[in-house]
Amino acid sequence: MSNSEQTANTDRHQQKMQKHKEKVDAAIARAQEERGVIIVLTGNGKGKSSSGFGTVIRTLGHGYKAGLVQFIKGTWDCGEAKILATLPGLTHEVMGSGFTWETQNKEQDQRAFDAVWPKAKAMLSDPELRTVMLDEITYMLAYDLLDFDELKTALENRPPEQNVILTGRGAPTALRDLADTVTEMKMEKHAFKAGVKAQAGIEW
Repeated sequence: MSNSEQTANTDRHQQKMQKHKEKVDAAIARAQEERGVIIVLTGNGKGKSSSGFGTVIRTLGHGYKAGLVQFIKGTWDCGEAKILATLPGLTHEVMGSGFTWETQNKEQDQRAFDAVWPKAKAMLSDPELRTVMLDEITYMLAYDLLDFDELKTALENRPPEQNVILTGRGAPTALRDLADTVTEMKMEKHAFKAGVKAQAGIEW
């Protein structure tokens, strides 16, 4: 490549990056409202909870406090729960009955939910918690353990600067509409579907 061609390529790249920078700067200039946001991570793809845990760790890394409620994996030996429990600034609660399709007992699940939900609501009213994650909360709605209006009221009445992350498959339209950010995770391939055994450190 000649010197003139290299110069032309450099100029084109600089112009392209300058246009990109102008778009980014304009977007930053527009986004000046300061408040907490509601984030919904849903879909049938892998990574919803993992993404949420990463954001909780990010919150803690900035010196803020955070809250986490796990509604489904209560009886599992979860790697994320082990490491998160060691981090300062985190309030962590777990719904005791584990996977609802394992218990197959609606009354038992309701009792377990009723025991942990007040703790979740307390987090959603605590101004010291910068981020609260409600992991697998969509299943509580789907199995009629939680009324959506009650969840909506708790979210709408939370402290103004508090962020909330809600995860789980099948997030209902009403929850998506309430959220500020919605990510739909799509599954293209999954090792488990191909017969690969689920393993510690990847699935839990």
